[in-house]
Amino acid sequence: MGDVLVAVLPAVVLAGVLWAVATALRPRHFGVSEAERYQSELAARSRAHYETQVRDALAARSRIDAATRPSQNEQQHSQQAEHARAARGIPASFAGDFGRPDRHGRVLPGGQLSPEFALQLRALATSGHKVQAVRLLRQATHTDLLTAKQFVDRL
Repeated sequence: MGDVLVAVLPAVVLAGVLWAVATALRPRHFGVSEAERYQSELAARSRAHYETQVRDALAARSRIDAATRPSQNEQQHSQQAEHARAARGIPASFAGDFGRPDRHGRVLPGGQLSPEFALQLRALATSGHKVQAVRLLRQATHTDLLTAKQFVDRL
């Protein structure tokens, strides 16, 4: 048994030394380190946060543009004109849309009624046909009923 120990013991010690050297020289982690993994996760979260901010900013900008830019829709355009008149201090009930051209030439480009049309309205109003005068004025100027009635009453 002593001869076996003398032969096997140096072989076991030599195998242990070789294993220890091989383990010491081998790289410990073949994958990504904790710091690199943290950096990549932080970059991914930062990218997602930036994309969310850009999307929210674009949505807010489109809402602002839709609210401030004139629209092709006639109703929205008239509402924007009313708001502009209100900002200038002109009451909406007296402003009307007298600046809009009429296909019959009843409204002049400066927003004034043509003299012939004004005489026609005055004649209708004085002869007791105020309803027809209001109707003609509304058709020519695209004003609301109250504004047209107040204008005809002042004739």
